[in-house]
Amino acid sequence: MWSNGLRLDASPSSAKCENGDSPVILLGLGYTTTRLASRLLIRGVPVWAAVRQPHRFERLAVAGLRIAELTPELPKSAVLVHSIPPLADAETGVIRDLISGLSPRRIVYISATTVYGEQTEVNAATAVQATSEKGRRRIEEENWLKAGRWSALIVRPAAIYGPGRGVHVRLKEGKTPRGSGLVSRIHVDDLAAVLEAGVFSDLEGAWPLADDHPCATAEISSWCARLLSLPPLSADASTFPVAGRAVDGREIRQLLGVDLGYPDYQAGTLASLAYEKAFRDF
Repeated sequence: MWSNGLRLDASPSSAKCENGDSPVILLGLGYTTTRLASRLLIRGVPVWAAVRQPHRFERLAVAGLRIAELTPELPKSAVLVHSIPPLADAETGVIRDLISGLSPRRIVYISATTVYGEQTEVNAATAVQATSEKGRRRIEEENWLKAGRWSALIVRPAAIYGPGRGVHVRLKEGKTPRGSGLVSRIHVDDLAAVLEAGVFSDLEGAWPLADDHPCATAEISSWCARLLSLPPLSADASTFPVAGRAVDGREIRQLLGVDLGYPDYQAGTLASLAYEKAFRDF
């Protein structure tokens, strides 16, 4: 059985822990980190999820995920996966105080390619150049984390899609896909695989991540419409302006030894549709 991407039929107690029993704390529990939690639990790793409203995630505790409030009582010297997006200054200060108090030995931060601003070609050597407030706040958080007394790995994923999220979902809902130039994407399960490898590695630094087929929204929209036998909807760039960006995410994948399960949107979308059908028919 599945719930929000987390396997509930896993038996974490029977799996060998490959992290030396060092716990992993997921700071924030959402679309990507529920899938990461599943992968870690299957490996027998003690996993905590630090969230604002623990009662919302009670079903996930069935799988062995330990749900807790954002509190200094969480395990110390853990590996912390930080997935909370930029917040107001006061809230950011609270989160940073919590992180410092927990004294993690390692932090894996889920950032975003907004740090590259309006640059249209991005690879591992591309310098940050944010032009939006969100991008600038991301860079500030990255810099704060890199200056800490822990080892830090920063992953900058391109647009995240998968079951329940992406162009195919917008088309099925009759919504106009967001207009754009060239866009890179990453399937949520491939992102979770990279994060999992990052938890167990010593790799540091900041790295972009994407699949191998950047394309315009119009291309994937047309392909999805044909696949779903839906009328094609044009992407209105004036209504939903999104800067085009092609992201080369190969280097972090090579360094961590991760092969993509979904190297392009066709493979990822077909898998997402199959997942959605199985979940709907369950």
